[in-house]
Amino acid sequence: MVRREGNVEEIAEATAEAKPCCTVPAGESPAAVIAGEPRSRPAPEAERPTGEARCQEPSAAKAARGRQQRGPQHQVKPAASSQKQSESRTEHVPVKATQRAGESGYARSLGGVWGAARAEGAMRNTRDPSAQPTSGKDRPYKPSAKAGGVQRESEGAVVPRRAVEKDVKKNASRGKGPWSGTASAGGKGEGMTRERASNNPGRQEPDEKVRRLQRKLYVAAKQQKERRFHALYDRMCRSDVLHEAWERVKHNKGAAGVDGITLEAVEQYGVEKLVAELRDVLHAGEYRAPPVLRRYIPKADGKQRPLGIPTVKDRVVQMAAKLVLEPIFEADFLPSSFGFRPRRGTLQALEAIRETVNAGSRHVLDADIRDCFGSIDQTLLMERVSRRVSDRRVLKLLRGWLQAGVMEEGTYSETVSGTPQGGVISPLLSNIHLHFLDTVWQRQCAQFGTLVRYADDFVVLCRSREAVEEAERRVRIIFERLKLTLHPEKTRRVDLSEGKEGFDFLGCHLHMRMSGKLWEEKRIRRYFLQRWPSKRSMKRVRTRVKELTDSRKRGGVKDVDVLIKELNPVLRGWGSHFSTGNAARKFLAVDEYVVDRLNLFRWRRHRRHLKPGQRVHWTREEYEAHGLHRLRGTVRYPKRSTLHHEVPPVSRVRETRTHGLKGGGGDRAA
Repeated sequence: MVRREGNVEEIAEATAEAKPCCTVPAGESPAAVIAGEPRSRPAPEAERPTGEARCQEPSAAKAARGRQQRGPQHQVKPAASSQKQSESRTEHVPVKATQRAGESGYARSLGGVWGAARAEGAMRNTRDPSAQPTSGKDRPYKPSAKAGGVQRESEGAVVPRRAVEKDVKKNASRGKGPWSGTASAGGKGEGMTRERASNNPGRQEPDEKVRRLQRKLYVAAKQQKERRFHALYDRMCRSDVLHEAWERVKHNKGAAGVDGITLEAVEQYGVEKLVAELRDVLHAGEYRAPPVLRRYIPKADGKQRPLGIPTVKDRVVQMAAKLVLEPIFEADFLPSSFGFRPRRGTLQALEAIRETVNAGSRHVLDADIRDCFGSIDQTLLMERVSRRVSDRRVLKLLRGWLQAGVMEEGTYSETVSGTPQGGVISPLLSNIHLHFLDTVWQRQCAQFGTLVRYADDFVVLCRSREAVEEAERRVRIIFERLKLTLHPEKTRRVDLSEGKEGFDFLGCHLHMRMSGKLWEEKRIRRYFLQRWPSKRSMKRVRTRVKELTDSRKRGGVKDVDVLIKELNPVLRGWGSHFSTGNAARKFLAVDEYVVDRLNLFRWRRHRRHLKPGQRVHWTREEYEAHGLHRLRGTVRYPKRSTLHHEVPPVSRVRETRTHGLKGGGGDRAA
């Protein structure tokens, strides 16, 4: 701090006797502080910061010459910090590395704090609280606490060498250079943690920008439960958001819509050109959602499921809207919802059911909503969306997708209810609508059972028969407010006690089985919930394997390696979904079925030309040598059950010894 004991003239007269040997300002470095050059003195060892850029030690001759130039230390008054100081006490404190005096533009005739006082005034030089910085360059952009900490850490002589290349490589990757810049990040980073940086530091990747935007939206929605977001349309129209939307649409693949444009055609047309056109149309407010193309896919029960396929452009815009809206509503969604949410899926839902049932909830309400995607009331849905979103342009865009209509065999038909099943935005809208069920259940009905919901399929795990009956009654009341109904055939009450019944959920059959290990070792009957592929799932994978190995439909295929190459993705995908349960026997059955189909394919190809004993060598090992994926041995539990390791609090032997009854012994005082 600068002492304000007198005016400037008195201070000048008092300091006239102490003649400095150098007129370098004290506000700058006492000399051009560059390691290895004359008249440059590094910071003492006690004050040199660790982990900073490395400086070259001066030789003994240079140190001696520096002492001769500085003169005796007693010529300078330590307390008078406002005097024209030379290379004396100011050199013993850490200083910033600055440019040479001739290059920096400072006049050498102005001495240290004296020149600063003349340039900025006495109040600014004394660091008066009322004094403001002369420019915004000195004002930190970070919070004061954090900025002050960083400033204290960097108050050493941080002097990365720029002239010698071998010394630059030894500097820290983010050390400060002599022009207040940043040292090059091309060093080896030995002995320190290197910072993660992209190949092009000047330009951030679009996905990083999108993630930062999603994080800000999520934090704002999480902290303010009643906030309505009003400026979302401009975020959705950003180029980086549209590029990320295109990458995700491309990754999800999909067929063409009513315009017949495929993903390959878009790449030939130019992705940059498509994104620019969509951005201009969205900014102008001229985008209109085209109708979806109606297609049907077969269901496991023999019926057909209707799907709506949007165009590629419409899928990109829907994905951009999802990238912006999903973090806002994700902050409100409850842990009981697992379907179509980031970092959540079927595995988490099945594990939640397993742990809850093993903890004592043996009565299950297995429920299913009748035509959920096609029966959602659009008015109620938009009301729930508008509770969080007030941007009129975004709401108008969502209404356009809900009322876009369907094109089926050249005939256009309007949609008055539901969401188009197959659209990118449809799962998010359905979760928003069914979030009302999760909220009401947690607030008013949690005492009857645990709710586990995956999109329109959900179960309620209860501890008694009366609780499951009351749970069903309350679910029907909630659905009346949502204008939805339960499926009469797929909704039922299940009793899992002692393996009496089971139920299907997310392609798995869940059933309680008695632990054979506990029965053999301790003669204890204890049941645990297990899961394996359901009958429909087994039928589906067999049908797919049969289609790929049918010699009548695959007339052009003669090599079995081609079939193995096409079978492996099917087996890997199906096996990864069921590999976390008790599917060992089912996996063996599928492996045997695949081998039988391959043998049948080869037999039909050879027939008359089949040599005696040749079919004996068509074994599983031979096909695995050709690269066939094996399901056997791939079952892995995500984590071990803690119920197998339950230890009673006090053993019978310990209890007998404590009370000193017959058969006891040992220390009675224990």
